[in-house]
Amino acid sequence: MTARASTTWAVILAAGSGTRMGGDRPKQFLTLDGAPLFWRSAETFSHIPDLAGIVFVFPPAMLDESARMVEELTASRPLGLPWLTTAGGERRQDSVANGLAALPKECGRVLIHDSARPFFSAGLATRLIDALDEETPAAIPAVAVTDTIKECESGCVTRTLDRSRLVSVQTPQAFLRDVLEAAHALAVEKSLQATDDASLVEALGRPVAIVDGEQANVKITNPEDVRLLQKEAAMIPVTGFGYDVHKYGSGRPMVLGGVPIQGGPEVVAHSDGDVVLHALTDALLGCMGGGDIGQRFPDNDPRFEGMESSFFLREVLEDVRRTGIEIVHADLTIIAQIPKVGPHRERIAKNIAALLALPPERVAVKATTEEGLGFTGQKLGIKSVAVVSAIRRS
Repeated sequence: MTARASTTWAVILAAGSGTRMGGDRPKQFLTLDGAPLFWRSAETFSHIPDLAGIVFVFPPAMLDESARMVEELTASRPLGLPWLTTAGGERRQDSVANGLAALPKECGRVLIHDSARPFFSAGLATRLIDALDEETPAAIPAVAVTDTIKECESGCVTRTLDRSRLVSVQTPQAFLRDVLEAAHALAVEKSLQATDDASLVEALGRPVAIVDGEQANVKITNPEDVRLLQKEAAMIPVTGFGYDVHKYGSGRPMVLGGVPIQGGPEVVAHSDGDVVLHALTDALLGCMGGGDIGQRFPDNDPRFEGMESSFFLREVLEDVRRTGIEIVHADLTIIAQIPKVGPHRERIAKNIAALLALPPERVAVKATTEEGLGFTGQKLGIKSVAVVSAIRRS
């Protein structure tokens, strides 16, 4: 079974005692957006097109209560995914092992995530899955260390570490299931202990890929971190607008929103001429004040000749997410006399939702003509406009 031939599940670790937080309940049950903290991670995972299901790992003493909680949450805030629950173990790695044991047999890739990190994006999880293959069985998110790190002993500094070689590691972490299970078996055999699963894969001698993490993907650990949950509610709305035009003529086969349009007129373009994704990319750039698509990907650069426009979109989308902006909705209109967009509308919307890692109901694709007026009415070309709604954490 190859990495691409099997399903992907997520394991959400919500079994810790949360002793550093104080209070009468573990931190994963703190309230965020009207639901327990662990639910935020589940909702983010539900936006990943490749995900097949979720396993929740809860404290053994709270397993039945927590399972009922998930049932109630799915009734009011459906995930659209199957889910399972299982009891955690004494240590984090024991909880992971229990989560792995609960996965269905067809699961070949797994995302392991600490519920105390509720602010990761669906895009990050998607990039981790994409990084997996048979030669690279593990992928983890990491951010550069900006503080000076010193090694100490008995209250004194023994040496200063080279921070250019250091990264701070986050979750979720992605693995080929069989490799992670082998790593946990080795840990049992050799009594190894680790604070993350990648360390166990490293002990197997298998490579672990690094994917750019997210500064917003912070961990709720201490009582003062609760302020992050309070701050999460204070977000700044941002809007990006995009507009693009292509004329008809001998050139590229028509593609709209990443969907080939059979029988449509050819367009004159340097890249693949996808007017919809070009407008959408411009709107994303607008959300972060990042200029326009022509500045970012010049049409006189031979590297971009014939390039699929989804490449431009993904590049910009990663930059948007790195700046702490979360895309929440996209509204697109295609203006053309020909071709008829209606038969392709659903596929275009579905493909754009997948590219943006948004649920389908957050992507609108509309089409109109200009009743014979202007260059589109005279069937000389096509244009598209896009409006993207997003939130930026203050």
